[in-house]
Amino acid sequence: MTDIDDHSSMSEDELLAAEYVLGVLAGADRAAAERLLQRDPKFAAMVAAWEQRLTPWAREIADVSPPPQVWEAIAAALPAPPRAGLWESLAFWRGLALAGALAAACLGAFLYLGALNRERPLVATIEGGGSRAFVATIDAKRGTVAVVPAAFSADPTRVPELWLIPADGKPRPLGLLRADRPVFITIPPEFAAQTVRDAVLAVSLEPPGGSPTGAPTGPVIGTGKLTSL
Repeated sequence: MTDIDDHSSMSEDELLAAEYVLGVLAGADRAAAERLLQRDPKFAAMVAAWEQRLTPWAREIADVSPPPQVWEAIAAALPAPPRAGLWESLAFWRGLALAGALAAACLGAFLYLGALNRERPLVATIEGGGSRAFVATIDAKRGTVAVVPAAFSADPTRVPELWLIPADGKPRPLGLLRADRPVFITIPPEFAAQTVRDAVLAVSLEPPGGSPTGAPTGPVIGTGKLTSL
């Protein structure tokens, strides 16, 4: 693990592109990234490259079919069968078009709310010394964590190790990180119950290969609390 490079080879725009694709940006930050995506072809190419890297994850997302009551609500929103002579009525067709638009809106709202109600990813910005070292996104449903390096300077003699610290305050080792690229880690099943909102992620510097004790032995360079997107 001593071949970790300094993250300085990655520009701020490339880190921003990675965070945009991972979905860890929100509010003004995401709006700024979307504006940059529209006007800067180089940034758009970075986003496309990150999307290609993460496409295998996206393919694992299963399709969601709306329940029968959604279709029943759409049918109820449609007008009753017209009386003879209404087929030529402009008012009838306008009403039918409006009902169809309302039904589509209802379906769209259901799908949107359904997506919001699914288990949302958890995000932590791991900061220390006044700078952001890493950004982590946890998908509790799949039991994975994606960690993107930010303002982190690699130490050639030590490696960064990620820790989960739940309410009991005892660090659980999750895995080693990289300074030059994102890392995707499978969370051990025994830690799943502790991977919740308000738990803390921390990064310490450890000997090559990670902590030999199962607990942090080197300095903790950053911490961040998990929050919902």
